[in-house]
Amino acid sequence: MELTGNIVDVLNRKIFPGTVTVEDGKIRSVTPNEGKYDTYILPGFIDAHVHVESSMLIPSEFARLAVLHGTVATVSDPHEIGNVLGLDGIRYMINNGKKVPFKFYFGAPSCVPATSFETAGAVITADDIKKLFEEDGLKYLSEMMNYPGVLHRDPLVMDKINIAHNLGRPVDGHAPGLKGEDAKKYIMAGISTDHECFTLDEALSKIGYGMKILIREGSAAKNYEALHPLLKSHPQMVMFCSDDKHPNDLVVSQIDDHVRRSVKYGYDLFDILTAACVNPVKHYNLAIGLLQPGDAADMIVVNNLSDFKVQQTYINGKLVADSGKSLIERVPSEIVNNFNTQRKDPGDFVIEADNDGAPVIRVIKALEGQLITEELHEPAKLFDANLVSNTDNDVLKMAVVCRYNNSKPAVAFIRNFGLKKGAIASCVGHDSHNIIAVGVTDEDICNAVNGIIDYKGGISAAFDNNVEVLPLPVAGIMTNEDGYTIAEKYTKLDALAKELGTTLHAPFMTLSFMALLVIPQLKLSDKGLFDGRKFEFVDLFV
Repeated sequence: MELTGNIVDVLNRKIFPGTVTVEDGKIRSVTPNEGKYDTYILPGFIDAHVHVESSMLIPSEFARLAVLHGTVATVSDPHEIGNVLGLDGIRYMINNGKKVPFKFYFGAPSCVPATSFETAGAVITADDIKKLFEEDGLKYLSEMMNYPGVLHRDPLVMDKINIAHNLGRPVDGHAPGLKGEDAKKYIMAGISTDHECFTLDEALSKIGYGMKILIREGSAAKNYEALHPLLKSHPQMVMFCSDDKHPNDLVVSQIDDHVRRSVKYGYDLFDILTAACVNPVKHYNLAIGLLQPGDAADMIVVNNLSDFKVQQTYINGKLVADSGKSLIERVPSEIVNNFNTQRKDPGDFVIEADNDGAPVIRVIKALEGQLITEELHEPAKLFDANLVSNTDNDVLKMAVVCRYNNSKPAVAFIRNFGLKKGAIASCVGHDSHNIIAVGVTDEDICNAVNGIIDYKGGISAAFDNNVEVLPLPVAGIMTNEDGYTIAEKYTKLDALAKELGTTLHAPFMTLSFMALLVIPQLKLSDKGLFDGRKFEFVDLFV
């Protein structure tokens, strides 16, 4: 096969008209010529940190959508399904990904469960991680979220890090807000990346200690605007990632969005493409081609170097996307799950006041475009001596329901979801994937939760005794349906949530992180309200 166009040689930082010759999936030669072309050939894009599960699609379906945006590979952390199904879940992802022509590089999850302060469906030990490296060939140790354990050199945490180091695998980090001596100590444990920076100062501090920074732009967490100056100051220390992207957003863009925006800001083209294509290959030692003779023929054809509209995507020389159409065929998939709880009653979500007056309570403040939260202290609204949602000041009741046993729900309050009626709920609740819900009345919350229980996983919206559910039968967090069909269904449910009053850009994605205890400040697990700074439970009442 021969492909002609303007060759974008990122490694050698030059552009020239030429011909790429491919044999047996590899590039035999890249030959300059005198042609004049309207298109550009360049290496494919790499998402340097993503949880495929957050797309609500199994890997084979994720690939069908991603290739349309020029993404040829992902560095994928499967800890979402790992928290549900353990090693069996991780191997499900590996095996399903192998069924399609796309390069999934899965890591060994370092924190399953993420903390001991929540109920998860599985435990992945240091011995399990060693098996994943030696038997399954996984490329890296996934994000080390237990940064207090690293700082205190917890033996169980350090065992996992040392196994990775001894086997020559890099270790990914997760340390939101960590700076100064704590950041230094965390990085000196041998942790090489972080995708959780939300300020430029934090990123620069970590780069100063030798850490690489992944600029994240997902459905909920949007850090590109804060971090893009790194492309000028430290282009060799930067990669691009989406982390978590819902299906409707995946239909629209992927790493190509990072590239387009960076070009518009005027950054050097080769620095941008180094972050999008080269740095992940070098850091993780990936078998992904960079448009050099002898490389795998992983490349894309785009219309120009400003819009980056992908016309064709090739992986190992195979055409996988052409003129806006994915050429990756759908593949059958089994259903795997771990779901064991019973339907709830509205009374399960009642909170009684502990005194005669209006108590002051701790309230989680959700932040648009961020995974971090803040802690507020607000007077509770009472009705019949029970604490209830207050739509006037947007303090709504929130619940987390354990999916792995039939325990009592944990209930608290949250601000900034903006619902005026009804409730929304999701079984995508990082990282243990219990059911998480926000709503106006106990009946609404109960109906939204029961809609998910009935399908053993999914996302839902409840209003006026009606419940709409998008079922997610694979581990309770994914579906094996067509990706475009799910994107359309998700878009409708997202619109319904906004009709109920929420003003959040991605309400279900934001909701999914309100139980993520390893990101400060105040979160809710199935066991109670949790202070992520002190790493301990706190009382609802101040």
